Amino acid sequence: MLQLNIIGMGPGNLLQLTREAAEAIERSQCLIGDKRILAGLINLADGKDLYHATQDRQIREFLHTLQSASACAYEVSILVSGDVGFYSLAKSLLGTLESENLVASPNIRLICGIGSLQYFASKLRTSWDDAVICSLHGRANNIVGKVMNNRKVFVLTGGDQNPASICRRLCDFGLAHVKVSIGENLSYPDERICTGKAQEFLEQPFTSLSVMIIENVTPLNRACITHGLPDEWFVRGDVPMTKQEVRAVSLSKLRLRQGDTTYDIGAGTGSVALEMALQQSDGFVYAIEKKDQAVELIQRNKEKFGVKNLIVIKNTAPDGIAELPPPDRVFIGGSSGNLKEILDMVYAKNPVAGIVINAITLETLNEAMDYYNDQTVYDVEIVQVMVSKARKLANYHLFTGQNPVFVLSVWPVGVSVAHKES
Repeated sequence: MLQLNIIGMGPGNLLQLTREAAEAIERSQCLIGDKRILAGLINLADGKDLYHATQDRQIREFLHTLQSASACAYEVSILVSGDVGFYSLAKSLLGTLESENLVASPNIRLICGIGSLQYFASKLRTSWDDAVICSLHGRANNIVGKVMNNRKVFVLTGGDQNPASICRRLCDFGLAHVKVSIGENLSYPDERICTGKAQEFLEQPFTSLSVMIIENVTPLNRACITHGLPDEWFVRGDVPMTKQEVRAVSLSKLRLRQGDTTYDIGAGTGSVALEMALQQSDGFVYAIEKKDQAVELIQRNKEKFGVKNLIVIKNTAPDGIAELPPPDRVFIGGSSGNLKEILDMVYAKNPVAGIVINAITLETLNEAMDYYNDQTVYDVEIVQVMVSKARKLANYHLFTGQNPVFVLSVWPVGVSVAHKES
């Protein structure tokens, strides 16, 4: 019978290993882990079978051989860094073991360890229950948005996302002043912990598997953001702007989620792009606009609202979106006659992107419907928004009508639009 332990080894030094974990390792006949963890066991590994593995597939194949070869009781411990519940191999491994029935569920035990967050926070003499957690190890994440909107952010770095590159990105978005603490080789004899401003670490080398705590004493307060900010809040010129009520309907149809990559094509004054950036601070918004005056207005509004996750592209679509990352959501307020080409490129980047199109003219509406009439994989909803606003004249109120706008919402058939996982 196979008994399996998945053990959180803490930051690395055996002094941080829990007694429960040490006793489980001593009982085990076989230990599985990466080279660094196995090499650090010293006398705990004496007389035991050691198997070097870092991936689910390797561990699964090895357990298959043990399962067929072991008729008697045999205890195996899989050693993972940090804590088993914090961005750990244990999560995916446990799912694999249970789905393939490699080890009976009652015979699998998880033993927690000290995670890098707890260890690093204690070294800095700070709390961690108030920290927002952001992992850049093998995944994309908008670190700028998190730092901009929170007082304390804990970061797991990895690969190209090292402390220096993260600090450069913070500086690029006007966050050079934030306090940054960097931990490298935590718990080992060559442990290094540095604290300073982001601008002080632009050229300093750190290992890729470092951790950071970034503190922003002046985060933005965006607790109350609603669809359709008042028109008068925006800097305006002679460039057409999507009006407040139409903007509110269009944004609600987009169903924005945190972490989304979003396009505003034909951005005009940038009112839609700015609201998207305010509402999804963990994602990036790309405003594509070809006119110089409009681009200047978008930049002025961007500065006025203090958004740092809005990127302005001066170009005509579809050329302006060719090099952009695949979008999750797309708003098209103007297409300059290139609607078909724009939609083709958007769907080539992401076939399940959600799209909202504002059509003021019947020609644009017909162009959109011609595109989707032959499609069977997309649901198209059309709403006509007609807004009249009262204005006071002497003792009376008169209503003035705005141009009616067709709002088209296009979603792939059967695709969920639930909240995005972080």
